[in-house]
Amino acid sequence: MKAQTEQRTGLLYGFGAYGMWGLVPLFWPLLKPSGAIEILAHRMVWSLAVVGVALLAMRRWGWIRELLRRPRKLALTALAASVISVNWGLYIWAVNNGAVVEASLGYFINPLVTIAIGVLVLGERLRRAQWAAVGIGVAAVLVLAIGYGRPPWISLVLAFSFAAYGLIKKKLNMGGVESLAAETALLFLPALGYLLWLGAQGRSTFALDDPGHAWLLAATGLVTAIPLICFGAAAIRVPLSTLGLLQYLAPVFQFGLGVVYFHEAMPPERWAGFSLVWVALALLTWDALRTARRSRARLAEAGASAATATAAATAPAPAASEAAVAAEVAGGAEVAGAVHGAPEPPPTVATPAREPA
Repeated sequence: MKAQTEQRTGLLYGFGAYGMWGLVPLFWPLLKPSGAIEILAHRMVWSLAVVGVALLAMRRWGWIRELLRRPRKLALTALAASVISVNWGLYIWAVNNGAVVEASLGYFINPLVTIAIGVLVLGERLRRAQWAAVGIGVAAVLVLAIGYGRPPWISLVLAFSFAAYGLIKKKLNMGGVESLAAETALLFLPALGYLLWLGAQGRSTFALDDPGHAWLLAATGLVTAIPLICFGAAAIRVPLSTLGLLQYLAPVFQFGLGVVYFHEAMPPERWAGFSLVWVALALLTWDALRTARRSRARLAEAGASAATATAAATAPAPAASEAAVAAEVAGGAEVAGAVHGAPEPPPTVATPAREPA
């Protein structure tokens, strides 16, 4: 019962995280006339404030000393911060410049790019269905490039930057709040310096007459941190396969907002490209679920075999037939009588060990 409650709680956290990420295109236009780089700088500065409060509440500080003692890990953290800055900045720019649909495509194709990076960088081996999904994804990008008259560079940069960020995070192996704190701490001084420079140039929008605008810029820290905290809570409560399915909620919401709310154009060639991407993702999802189901079946079978072998090893030896025991006793008595003048106990009947099924 407790496990079911935890899983339901995890699903709610997962829906919350991906739902907020999917609806965030509604937030960035509220920050105009701020430009994308200014919004990004505020996001870095205020995110550090939010995660600092979270770490203070959780009393998690030991990881800082460990990070500072490991130059390679610190360098990877700086690289992750740089890559996610590109991703964040381009996404904000795309939303505020009428490219929500193209931005959503980047997160649709991100799983395919992640698989490709796994092959090229980590030397992973793909199953046939995964190869087929990647091939369909490449065809979709070609169709969209023909339709746009150019490669969908916003989608590709978003997809590759986020996939690279995931690869770096995999090597770092840090918690969500801790890694965000480390990344924003490294970005804090450059971001704050840029904001101060904007203010000195008289180009900052933070000090506008409207105080609500300043509060909205400060809220970028909450917009960044709250979905991440929800994601972390979901990740420890639901299976990875479920979390993988939930990740499609964000680009689905973004795509819907781009078409329905922002009224972005969807000519036939764009529908064709998106349809190919969705086919590839459906194939990828089917293969992942099938593989997970087979893995669970193999684990269950291995567990049953191990239990059978353990039971066989610990069970008492089967009794021999009465005639055999009598014969053994008689023979032993004769030998014992000849040597010691008294009978000895009958020998133990050995049972051959069973091979695992």
